[in-house]
Amino acid sequence: MSSGGVDVHLPPGFRFHPTDDELVMHYLCRKCAAMPVPINIIADIDLYKYDPWKLPELALYGEKEWYFFSPRDRKYPNGSRPNRAAGSGYWKATGADKPIGGSKPVAIKKALVFYAGKAPTGDKTNWIMHEYV
Repeated sequence: MSSGGVDVHLPPGFRFHPTDDELVMHYLCRKCAAMPVPINIIADIDLYKYDPWKLPELALYGEKEWYFFSPRDRKYPNGSRPNRAAGSGYWKATGADKPIGGSKPVAIKKALVFYAGKAPTGDKTNWIMHEYV
């Protein structure tokens, strides 16, 4: 299989459908520690530079779900709020954060919805992103 200029060779019937714990422990934590991940199936991109409908062509794998490692920029240089502007709109956090990692959480899962246009008056779309921090 070739996508985004990278060849990924997967066995027939392969499905990438990790649990939240698997995704965090086997991919995100290893990536943050500069350790190799089990398989090169998650693309490194700055997803905030793109509209969500452009992301599927940048993914290494997936049909209805895509996975990316992406940096998070701050909205203000000395602040902690992330800059969620993206392409022609912005991502807005929704719902409650979910701790990942059992009794001693190592990450937080956050749901975000894409709004087309400028905040705070953008139009809600059906694009949803799950962010793990």
